[in-house]
Amino acid sequence: MQEVETGRIVILGAGLAALSAALTLAPRPVLVISPEPLGEGASSAWAQGGVAAAMGRGDSPAAHAADTVAAGAGTVDAAVAAFVAAEAPAHILRLAEAGTAFDRDAGGQFLLSREAAHSAARIVRVQGDQAGREIMRSLIARIRATPSVQVLDRAMAEALEVEDGRVTGLRLTHAGGGPALRLRAPAVLLAAGGAAALYAVTTNPPRIRGQALGLAALAGAVVADAEFVQFHPTAIATGADPAPLATEALRGEGARLVDREGRRFMAGLHPAMELAPRDVVARAVYAAAQAGLAPALDCRFIPDLARQFPAVHAACRAAGIDPDREPIPVAAAAHYHMGGVAVDGRARSSLPGLWVAGEAACTGLHGANRLASNGLLEALVFARRAAADIAATIPAEDGAEVAVALTPGPGLPAPAVAELRRAMTEGAGVVRDASGLRRTLARIAALEAQHGQPAFQAMTAAATLIAAAALRREESRGAHMRSDFPEPRADLARSSRITWAEARAIRDGRPVPDPERAPEPEPAA
Repeated sequence: MQEVETGRIVILGAGLAALSAALTLAPRPVLVISPEPLGEGASSAWAQGGVAAAMGRGDSPAAHAADTVAAGAGTVDAAVAAFVAAEAPAHILRLAEAGTAFDRDAGGQFLLSREAAHSAARIVRVQGDQAGREIMRSLIARIRATPSVQVLDRAMAEALEVEDGRVTGLRLTHAGGGPALRLRAPAVLLAAGGAAALYAVTTNPPRIRGQALGLAALAGAVVADAEFVQFHPTAIATGADPAPLATEALRGEGARLVDREGRRFMAGLHPAMELAPRDVVARAVYAAAQAGLAPALDCRFIPDLARQFPAVHAACRAAGIDPDREPIPVAAAAHYHMGGVAVDGRARSSLPGLWVAGEAACTGLHGANRLASNGLLEALVFARRAAADIAATIPAEDGAEVAVALTPGPGLPAPAVAELRRAMTEGAGVVRDASGLRRTLARIAALEAQHGQPAFQAMTAAATLIAAAALRREESRGAHMRSDFPEPRADLARSSRITWAEARAIRDGRPVPDPERAPEPEPAA
């Protein structure tokens, strides 16, 4: 196998966390590895709601942190919530100074909206539902103007290289598959997204199928909270894959969830009705759909919908829906993975040489149920922390550009990928039970045995981790709903830890050590 060595810090991924870290490291030379041209295929660019930050009068970081803890159903790390909320306003100002055109009033103050489980209006938006796209636009412009950042697109990692327990680089291939080369590097930052597109019904881009999580786990990294997958309650149910998203900000502006008879089915389910925590609303939408009640989001009360929420309005019209005149059909869709590679407050994983940020990481911020619009915020905060720690601990080396030629080869087996996604939706979806999870694990194992491509193996590893952790957590908590264990258990009100070896043992029906065995990364000061 060809081997290339670089003194650049390697960043896997091209979303908000990856690009933020690359800019923070400047002028330290970095290599950003992206499967598509910048701006395409990253979940960050698809984010509609905005960034949560206590920017309004009467609000405070303490209140933001308290809402985060409350939404997380007993498993949020309160210290992490406190420092992330405290850093949020500075990140908003930094983005604004860099050119992000956040919505403002005539006096120049940020326009703030309210989303589910927030006690105040604190979502900083761009053109209603364009936050992710606009933030990414401004970051990409800065990346292209930063000489220290080399971008290698149409490339991806098929494995992490580990020597003596330390990550020393990765095996790199063309994004479409093909022969690999070994790239040695002083440090790797994994910021390549979550796992929600492992599900057949999802709002995520097609590439976000757990590969980052699988790569790290197969290399030996400890994984946290893998069972906690968030399902967005208002994906637009048009049959499209991925499903267009009807942002939660619509409900913050007064949109109502109704059934085929026009009844508001959230009435009586939660005092906050449509603004209840996402797990509550997602299960209600799922139950309504299962009962044949055709759940829909009625936005006809929102004035000038096309101007306020252009992406939602355009998606509806493209599907033949007129949201100004009729409710929008909705479904619960896999949207965000609260779990990921366990990291500390510096974004260090349990493997030396590997930092993780963005949705691929589990920082302790989200717990069992992510508070709306905390995802982009977490990516910003931990990307900056990862970059600072890498700069402080990894000696600077030669920054010559990396010259590699990657040859395309056979891609992923499309029928197997589709079967894997169906298995996850059917057995590890909104509502789970032991028999369904065991069937899912068996289907995953069979697919893994049939298809040996490393990229597919990373996906099956991620799917195994999610389903195995869900089988092991015998309770319902936040986004994790077990119909055979419908109540939360006080003794399980904690973050979970699992390794690939443990997950595979659970899948195979072999004895597994006590779940408290896996060490947690040492917290940062």
